[in-house]
Parts: sequence; C-alpha cells; structure tokens
Amino acid sequence: MGPAGRRKRATGDADEGRPVPREAPAPVPGAPAPSPPPSSGGSGRRWVVQWALLGVTIGGLLAGAAAIAAGATAVAHGCWAATTAAGILPAAWWVLAALRRRRLGADVVALLALVGTLVVGEYLAGAVIAVMLASGRALEAWAAGRARHELTALAARAPTVAHALQDGTVVDLPVDRVAVGSLLVVKPGDVVPIDGRVESGQAVLDEAALTGEAQPVERAAGEAIRSGVVNAGGAFPLRTTTTAAESTYAGIVRLVAGAQASAAPSVRLADRYAGLFLALSLAVAGGVWLATADLTRAVAVLVVATPCPLILAVPVALVAGLSRSARCGVVVKGGDVLERLAGIDVLLVDKTGTLTVGRPAVADVVPHGGLDGATVLALAASLDQVSPHVLAAALVRRAHDLGLPLVPPVDVDEVAGQGILGRVGDHTVAVGKAVWACPGVDAAWVRPLRRRADRDGMLTLFVGVDGRPAGVVLLDDPIRPDAARTVRRLRTHGIRRVVMVTGDRLEPAEAIGAMIGVDEVLAERSPAEKVEAVRAERSGGRVAMVGDGINDAPALALADVGVAMGARGATASSEAADVVLTVDRLDRLGEAAAIARRARRIAGQSAAAGIGLSLVAMGVAAAGYLPAVWGAVAQEAIDVLVILNALRALHTPESRALLDGAGLELARRFRAEHAELRPLLEEVRAAADAVSAESTAEALGAARRVHALLSERVVPHELAEDAMLYPALARALGGVDPTGTMSRAHLEIAHQTRRLGRLLDQLGDGPADAEDLADLRQLLYGLHAILELHFAQEDESYLSLADVADTDADVDADV
Repeated sequence: MGPAGRRKRATGDADEGRPVPREAPAPVPGAPAPSPPPSSGGSGRRWVVQWALLGVTIGGLLAGAAAIAAGATAVAHGCWAATTAAGILPAAWWVLAALRRRRLGADVVALLALVGTLVVGEYLAGAVIAVMLASGRALEAWAAGRARHELTALAARAPTVAHALQDGTVVDLPVDRVAVGSLLVVKPGDVVPIDGRVESGQAVLDEAALTGEAQPVERAAGEAIRSGVVNAGGAFPLRTTTTAAESTYAGIVRLVAGAQASAAPSVRLADRYAGLFLALSLAVAGGVWLATADLTRAVAVLVVATPCPLILAVPVALVAGLSRSARCGVVVKGGDVLERLAGIDVLLVDKTGTLTVGRPAVADVVPHGGLDGATVLALAASLDQVSPHVLAAALVRRAHDLGLPLVPPVDVDEVAGQGILGRVGDHTVAVGKAVWACPGVDAAWVRPLRRRADRDGMLTLFVGVDGRPAGVVLLDDPIRPDAARTVRRLRTHGIRRVVMVTGDRLEPAEAIGAMIGVDEVLAERSPAEKVEAVRAERSGGRVAMVGDGINDAPALALADVGVAMGARGATASSEAADVVLTVDRLDRLGEAAAIARRARRIAGQSAAAGIGLSLVAMGVAAAGYLPAVWGAVAQEAIDVLVILNALRALHTPESRALLDGAGLELARRFRAEHAELRPLLEEVRAAADAVSAESTAEALGAARRVHALLSERVVPHELAEDAMLYPALARALGGVDPTGTMSRAHLEIAHQTRRLGRLLDQLGDGPADAEDLADLRQLLYGLHAILELHFAQEDESYLSLADVADTDADVDADV
C-alpha cells in the first residue's frame, strides 16, 4: 500500500478536496425515485406552452399591425381576433386550475376582458390584452422555475457498487444485493455504501458531509460507520449491519423528499392583490351594464380593468431583483423565492463551510527544542509536499504564503493512524501523532497544547526532527472574515433571530457562535435533528436555512428559503436550496436580502400605482368617455409607467463601499502583509506564556525578540496603513472620519510596543523579580489581545473589500 493510501489524516472540508466515488450514479436503494430535471425556465410541457403562447400572441399582434399598414383592415381584425382567441384558451385553463385550488386570481379579470372584446368587436384591445397576459405568464415562468434536482444530485453521489469479500476474493456487487452481515472492502477514496462496523484494523474517515465536523475521525475495530462518509485513509474491511435501503444515506434522501413535500406552497404577489380588484372590477362593470344597458361600455370598463400591472409589472420587478442578485453572485431560483427571502425573520446557519472557511488552515506553529517556528513549518511542509491529503495541503499552502523555502523529500513512508516519515535535506522528519513523530516527548509540554486544541476545536500535528521533538502545528477551520458583518447586516434587514445549527461538537460551535454574534447554538445535530430545528423555528416566523453539505440538504428543502454555499460545488445542497451563493462569500446573502426587500417593495408600488390608475380609467370608461380600444391604449400607457417603475429594481443602490484602483491595490497589499504578520502575533502570545521565574533569561530573550519584531515589522506596517490605506478607505466609506477608531488602535499598538521596550531596558540583563515578570507577562498578553482584535477588525471591515472587488470581477465575467 502506497503512502497516499496509508495516510492517517482525514479531510475537514465538506465539499472540496475529498475523493469522489468511482461508481456511476444511480438511484439510491429505498429512496423515492427522483423526477427528471426541469428546464431552466419551468418544467416540461407547461414551459413550452407558455413561451409558445407568447410567440403566437406577439406574432398575431404584429401581423395585424402589418395588415393595417397595407390597408387590409379585415385581415388585421382577423389576426387580432385569432390572437384574442389564442389568449382565451390558456386563460380559461388557468382560471379553472385556480378554482380547483379554491383560489381566484388576476386571470379571471383578464379572461372576462378577452371574451368581452370579442363580443363587442374590439379586436385590437383583445390582442393587446392577450400579449400582456402571455408575456406576464412567460416572465413568471422564467422567474419562478425552480431546479428541483436534489434527489438526483444526492443519488448521483451514492455508490452503486460494493466491493464484497468472498472466499478471499473481492467481488463487485450492486449495493441492493448486499445482505446484512456481508464483509465489504472500502477502498481509499470510496464513499461507504452501507452502514456497518469496522471488522478489523482502523478506518480513517471524512465525516464532514454528514456531521459538518471539520476534524478527521478514526474508527477502531468494532466501531459503527454510517453510509455516505468518505474513506480518507487506507482500505479497511466493513461488516454490514443494514441493507442499502435502510442505511443512513438512503434515509437522508428520504428526508429531503419528505421536507420538500411538507414545505408550504407560496402565493403569487399578484394574486394577493387580485381578489379585491377582481370584485371591484366586476361590480363596476356590472353596475354600468345594469344602469346603462350598454354592453360596450361595460366591456370598456373590463378592458381598462385588465390587471396587466399585476400580470406583468410585478413579475418584471421580481425578475429585475433576480437579475440584480445574480450580478452579486447570488442565484435566486424564482420570483416567489425572492418574495419569501424578503420576508425572512429567522436565520438558521450551519457552521463548517458556512460561517467558517470549511477547510483546515495552519493557526499556529509552536516550536520546541531550539528550532524556530518557521523552520519547523518549512521542514514539515517539505515532507508533506508528496502527500495528497488536505491537511498536508494546509501546511504546504501556509509555507508558500510565508515564502518559506521547500525542498523535495525522499524515502517517504506513511502509516495509517500514525503519520508520515521521510528525509528532508540532511534531516529525518516525522509529522503526525505525538508518539509517532516525537517519541519520548515531555508530557508536560504536550498537555497544555492538547488542552488548547480541545478548547479551541483545533487539530495538532506533532513534528519531530532527527528523532527529537521539534514542535507542533495547530490547525483550525478559520471563521470567514465576512461572517460577523453578514449577521449584523441581516439584523438591520429584519432578521430578529440567528441560530447556528451544526453537527460539530459543542465547544468549538459555541466559541464560533460567540464571535459571530448568534442568538443560540444547536450543536451535534444530525440531518433529521436539523430538520426538526427548522420545523420548530417555522412556528415563530419565516425561516431561512444556510448550509453547504449533504447533511444540510433536508433542512434546506424544508425551510421557507434554503440558501446553499455553492461556490465550491456543493451539488446536493445547492440543488435542494432556493438560493445559491455562487461566490464564496457569505456577505452576499445580506446583499441578496436587501435586494429582495427592495424588489418586493417596488413590485408592491407598481401594483398599487397600476391599480390606482386603472381605477381612474374605469371611472372614465364607466362615464362613457373612454371606448374599449382607447381603454386598451390607456391601459398600455399605465403598463409602461408601472413597468418603468418596476425596472428600478435593476438599479439597487450600491450597498458596499467601493475602492478605486489604487485603493484596491493597497487593500490587497496590506491583506497580504496581514497573512505574513499573523505568525508574529502568536510569537507574542508564546513569549507571554514563557515568562516564569524558573527561566528568566529565556523569557527575557523571547520578549526581546518579540519587541524587535514589533518595532521592525508590525509598527511600520500599522503606520503605513494609516498613511496610505486609510485615506483611500475614508473616500470609499464616506462620513466623518470613518477610520478614526482604527487609527486610534494603531497609536495604542505603537504605545504599548514602546512600553515593552522601556520595560526591557529597565530589566537589562540582570535578574527580574516576580513583580517585574508579572508586568512583562501582562504587557505581552495585552499586546497579543489588541493585535488579534485589531487584525480581525481590519480583515473583516476593510481588507475584505479587496475580496469583494475580486469576486465582483468574477461575477461580471460570468454574466
């Protein structure tokens, strides 16, 4: 077995970097059969009919106009009458369909107007109404079409073949033919096909797709394994405990189907306005007919009462909102979804890959035994260059970010459940568990590191060089810089409650929830429990659920609005969701919510203005001063006005600060400097930890190294930001001194650095008493705290603007 197959470590990423199943997609045993994918604008025959009707009605109207221009009035009337008739048939069908659902909508008035124009011979008016009706329906079909592929997507990920061990030979069998108690071989990179137990040895699994936990999981012999997780280590034997139809993965597919079936249907905004308008229109037209016995005048009332502002202007406003959202990298699957998004007041959000980046990153390197942190990382990353694993990639990526020189390793070997060993230059390097990489390591040194890792939800990779402990690399799943800002912004747009619901452990979930500012943390939740959390929150308001993994798909399907982080190809969650963020930025959800609210407000304005103007025109027609054909023209003028108003939704005022070209380059420069300086922040904390009476000389040496780094690198960086970047930010942000508080932090960092220098000068090379050491420790911890907070604030509020511009460019290119 080669190194790639024997690697101990498992991925912490739910969607990227994980090996994919080798089998072709097929239906999941025991799950509902997925329906075929719909077209992008609607589904099947209905979609074809709606767009064909639009083509027929526009063609008939234009043909009649051409006949009039040629002097063939009778032909023109025939074309327009046929166009009107073409509109009557589908309108009647839509009305009957609504009546079967015990609902009356805007189509009733349109149907009566179409029939009335034929009765009184106002064929042009009828043709115009038919075009308006067809165009409104076609637009709505395009806007409201939802991609309901989620069962197909889930099934496509499921393995169809199991590798059964029979008489010492591996035989491939269809998963639905595997009996309970069968012995299977799960190869490296395979998705576990059926629930079972590890028969012997040890399994290294990536369970993030089901649990959301970004840490590797090791399962020993006899431990249970659920289907749907990925084998991230070497091959292992699995004794099945269920059939494929009863396994965990098939259950998730059934959860999605059940959630979809129980989701409440939406009601079109136009239909909500139509009830009262319908009753009023019929009452006015009927009253005119009874009072005057003039059917033509009554039809004229119906013509101007045709609800084109509802049929057309409302979808136009919503489609404009969809277009504006797409420009921000947010795909909203329909006008009804946009309406629901505008009314959301409760947000449930997953942790891994949603509030966090979703892949491991080096958080700290703690050296030991004389080597510095950069050297330890360079040696470990050099060895990890030959490993395909995601944790190895994290070390190599961090080394590249810091510009550390890497050399090719030789004689590399990896042992499942232990780590990796090889030669790097003149050194023998080992990376992995403490007992593997650092045999005989001092337990007193290891213990606090493990406590810190457990407390903060981090991973530890120990590094040994030439048989001696050299240090430990701490890895975590970093919080997205835009996460806290997104939560704050959503609260300003009507979100009254934010809940984190995650399959991860309670301790890291609560820590991240506190930093993000959520109202409640629900940790260690299974997919079924996430569905229950959505159901519980729906009793108190409209709920949006944000997630990125397969374990989130059922909850996304049940929520009023499901939002998927789809930038990295989370297919199942993206297709179970109503909204997909196609750029890897959570803050775009806040922008989409703002766009949705504005689009809905403009749609309501358009409908109200159109109805008001139609009521005025109805009064004029009832008085006999507006014939039907001129009523149709008047209705067209009203339509143009409300459509122009609806199109304002295309130009949502820019809610993000925009940097100019020079400011953008500065933001990118200082963001890169932040990445380089972050390890220095950890050196400040490490120096504070090292202060003790037993090792005064060592503590003073570490403190002097930290002071030199602060004076030579950090303080100049802060001064350069204040002089160069902050003026550009002030121009983009506007207001009075928008960067004033951050400039004050720069001054405080410089002041505390000078204080540290003065204290070290006072201590000199002589012995330090307990009070001096306490002052030194307090000063170092204080510097670490202010630097951490200040860097986090800049990353979140300012330097992320460079990411905004980068993703805007990507979105514009896609559009």
